[in-house]
Amino acid sequence: MNIFVQLWKSLYSPKDIARFRFQKIGKAILYVFLLALISSLPLAYHLSTNFVDGIRYMGSLFENEIPSFTIEDGSLHSSATQPVIINEHGLTIIFDSTGQVTKEKVERTTNAIGLLKHEAVIVTNGQAQYYSYTMFSNMKLTDGDVRSFLETLQSLLPVLIPLTFLFLYIFTSASKFIGVSVLAFIGLILRSTLDKNIAYRHTWVMSAYSITLSTVFFAIMEALQTAVPYPAFLHWFVSITVLFLAIKEIPSVKIHD
Repeated sequence: MNIFVQLWKSLYSPKDIARFRFQKIGKAILYVFLLALISSLPLAYHLSTNFVDGIRYMGSLFENEIPSFTIEDGSLHSSATQPVIINEHGLTIIFDSTGQVTKEKVERTTNAIGLLKHEAVIVTNGQAQYYSYTMFSNMKLTDGDVRSFLETLQSLLPVLIPLTFLFLYIFTSASKFIGVSVLAFIGLILRSTLDKNIAYRHTWVMSAYSITLSTVFFAIMEALQTAVPYPAFLHWFVSITVLFLAIKEIPSVKIHD
């Protein structure tokens, strides 16, 4: 049976998943790689798009909004006499070479980048990280250096984006294989409970197809940028339920007198 036909049937038919238990393990492994690809593509797309847009936005910001500056001897220097505060796309950018803005003020924002007098502060989802300019005590950093770095990053995007996808795909594949293996052990417990005559290799193959519904669902939600509450619980609940229904379709062990 074609692997894409198996994908379709695995979305709704526990009976077909039960039938797949006799196929070779190699095909099931290939199927898990397919599910990892489906799971990776939406996330890779959004990460790549956000990365590209972020670099372009930062380049435009340093070109047009942020005044010329230098970081030298552990301090930020510029001709600005007032802090520059920019709020766009849910991100707050604070540039202050005057020392008027404190790191505590930056911490109170949800997502922010603060270039303050003596340190940089990055806040992500309310969690702040600090980077002291003393790291550059032996060198002089200017806005021109930052723009040059952003231009270099932009030129490397044709390489960085495929590498990012590759690492994401490898990580997702590893997670899928671990998840399928754990689910297969749960399948052995279900086998005993339902009195079915199947081995671990059968539950592994069936587990590979049992995660299809959950994988496709979360891939669609990721593509739509829709948050799902308790994703781990929902994934395991759906996968175990599908596996249970599939094992239930297998004929029970017959006991002869």
